[in-house]
Amino acid sequence: MNKSELIDAIAEKAGLTKVQAKSAIDSYHEAVASTLKVGGSVDIAGFGSFSVSERAARTGRNPQTGAPLQIAATKVPKFKPGKGLKDVL
Repeated sequence: MNKSELIDAIAEKAGLTKVQAKSAIDSYHEAVASTLKVGGSVDIAGFGSFSVSERAARTGRNPQTGAPLQIAATKVPKFKPGKGLKDVL
């Protein structure tokens, strides 16, 4: 399912217009992203939680030449599914 299909599904199930559903999804994405940006986490009961994980700097290899290269430390988003989501699957 892509974003436009998600918008269609939410509009149909919630009785919203597609514009309202798109606005709701965009607002949700912005809220999650802004919370994660400041180092917070978003916990949605029965669905899961979004958090930020830090990856340490490490040495990797260039696959073409085999030469070692330094990979910088970075922050990555992480999602942990909740029990309700696991039970559905």
